[in-house]
Amino acid sequence: MTRLVLPLAAGLVLVEAAWLVAALPAAALVSDLGGLLVAGLAAYSCATAARRQPRSVRLFWILLAVTMGLAALGRTVWTVDRLTGGGLPHTPLVGATFVAGIFTGAAALLCSAAAPRTAVGRARTLLDGLIVGLAMIPIGWVLVFRGVAAADLADPLRAFGQLYPMLDLVQLTILVATIGPHRPRWRAMTFIGASLTLRAVADVGYVSLAARGDYAAGHPIDVCWPLSYLLVAAATRCPPPPVRDDTDDAAETPLPPWWRVALPYLPVVGAVAAVVLAHRPTGQIPQLVFMGMMALLAALAVRHGLAANENLRLVVRLRRLAYTDQLTGLPNRLMFTRRLRAALSGSRPVAVLLLDLDGFKQVNDRFGHATGDLVLTGIAERMRTAVNGDGTVARLGGDEFAVLVDRERAVSPEALARRLLVALRPSPGRDEVGVHVSASIGIAEYGPQHASHTDLLRDADIAMYAAKAAGKAAYRSCTPALRESAVSRAELIADLRRAVDEGQLRLEFQPIVDLATGAVTSAEALVRWRHPRLGTLSPDRFLPLAEETGLIVPIDRWVIQEACRAAATWRDRMPATSVSVNIAAAHLRRPDLIATVAAATSTAGLTPSTLTLELTESALIEGSEAVLDRLRQLRELGVRIAIDDFGTGYSALSYLHRIPATELKIDRSFVARLGDDARAYATVEMVTKLAGAFELSVVAEGVETERQHAAVTAIGCVHGQGYRYGHPGDLARLHAALADRDS
Repeated sequence: MTRLVLPLAAGLVLVEAAWLVAALPAAALVSDLGGLLVAGLAAYSCATAARRQPRSVRLFWILLAVTMGLAALGRTVWTVDRLTGGGLPHTPLVGATFVAGIFTGAAALLCSAAAPRTAVGRARTLLDGLIVGLAMIPIGWVLVFRGVAAADLADPLRAFGQLYPMLDLVQLTILVATIGPHRPRWRAMTFIGASLTLRAVADVGYVSLAARGDYAAGHPIDVCWPLSYLLVAAATRCPPPPVRDDTDDAAETPLPPWWRVALPYLPVVGAVAAVVLAHRPTGQIPQLVFMGMMALLAALAVRHGLAANENLRLVVRLRRLAYTDQLTGLPNRLMFTRRLRAALSGSRPVAVLLLDLDGFKQVNDRFGHATGDLVLTGIAERMRTAVNGDGTVARLGGDEFAVLVDRERAVSPEALARRLLVALRPSPGRDEVGVHVSASIGIAEYGPQHASHTDLLRDADIAMYAAKAAGKAAYRSCTPALRESAVSRAELIADLRRAVDEGQLRLEFQPIVDLATGAVTSAEALVRWRHPRLGTLSPDRFLPLAEETGLIVPIDRWVIQEACRAAATWRDRMPATSVSVNIAAAHLRRPDLIATVAAATSTAGLTPSTLTLELTESALIEGSEAVLDRLRQLRELGVRIAIDDFGTGYSALSYLHRIPATELKIDRSFVARLGDDARAYATVEMVTKLAGAFELSVVAEGVETERQHAAVTAIGCVHGQGYRYGHPGDLARLHAALADRDS
């Protein structure tokens, strides 16, 4: 039965259209029955769609079914009154039925899948429709109904019939507002829009003809109403709309197009012009136009009041967004700075605790940013609970937090820092997604040395870095000594930026020997800095700064080039002797590492197998697939890969399968304990056997005594490095060591 409804309704419309155009007998009755039957079939189709389609659009189809049912009822009453009373039946019941159908139709549009989600949005859309409809009353009077004054309008119900086109435009405006850009597209709304447009045209034609006395039941225009009902029935055959995501009401939506903003106001300009034209002939404004303009002004006033309320709510929301960290809900840097400035303007003591998470970058690298966000939200909640009203907690950005204490404190900043450290310790059942990071805390209290809030934050930052240097998961207060040290550190960083360009770096070489013969088989290139004021600085004085500031990459690049040039000086006499260079993790992540190595070996006239790149376990274990692919490319070139300080990092067997290493360097901390610690002996022995299983060569680092030499030799290590075989020295000393081997 459901499948036959649409063809049957279409057939009725075609029969009625042919009958009315041909002006056959009983055209009025055919017109009335055709409209009644098609409206009834459309109501049935909408009711069926309400049962068949998803719950999200059920109310929409129910209201449309009621609308079509009211249209059928109105047609029935119209037909009965016309047949029994003669003439056009402008009765209260007919008018009330048709108007009720318009109201339910408007309600259906406001409940559609494309309609605004909030009550305020729906009210705004309804007001837009009313404004457009009311504005069309004076416009319609001038353009279409100007001669209506000469007609017999003594019957108020007949005069009220002129408002049908206005009510149609209200619905049409609501539909246009709801199906605009950035709304879910639903093909059914196209049919509904066509139906409303056709009905508005029909109502305009009917009122115009009736006002001039030219309308009679059975006029060809009558076919427009059943055709509009047919379009509603056709809409029920469209598939359900896409599901809207209502989980995030705060999601940012695109700005509406200009015409959507101007939609309710453009007709108002025309309405004002129409009132002027209507006033000119007689000096009076027709009553219907006057009442329409009063209603229009009232609707505009309500619309502007609603807009003003929305603007106030938007301002509040924007302020909240501007001053709140969206991930944690804490005040952000901007709000923290405002509160800090306000606190410094008073007379009460002020302190700042600056927190930086230790190892948070590894969480993002290993588990992803989604896990990192979970960790941050968990830490923010712990901090809020630990401070407990004794200060203002804020997230300054990334993994950096701050606490502002700006009143007569019941707790000292140091005690508050201890509470925070305790709160951030791992505890059963509270670790966020199985990951835990600690925090380093710097404390600065406002004093005469602080000219502004930036000075106070600078001192807190200095103290925080001191806490990190002290072993992390600790706190430090800023002191004059720390402040002076920070100034020296900043100066050293500035000097380091000039070190490469001004030729202040140099290389020293420490030999690596064959433990069985004592012959030098390789040399590790170690960088030194000849500082013009501080003298020669060892790597531990400046390489951490270089890694922190990103200067490690140009330094590494220089070391690779110089080491290859040095190796070229002995390759003619001892081609089997290679050179080793340490590479930082930051350089390993750069895609131009391959080109740097290839250019350095080619320029020096070396084969890539002469060069060994030494990388720490921590640098390798953090490697992404891109890094691993880069290591494979290096091995394809012939470059050797050594894992430095083996045993001090993760030492996971799984990554030995993935990393194309060629040798392991046992960390000096194990070698140093060989004579006194059985566990150290077992560790070195285990690593040596492990390397053999993976077909990797082994270098024992830090061999300084005969006892250590004997131990690593007995264990089976093939190569050794340390003071026992030679201290780091310049190229001339290495040449001398190589000459001794040659002789």
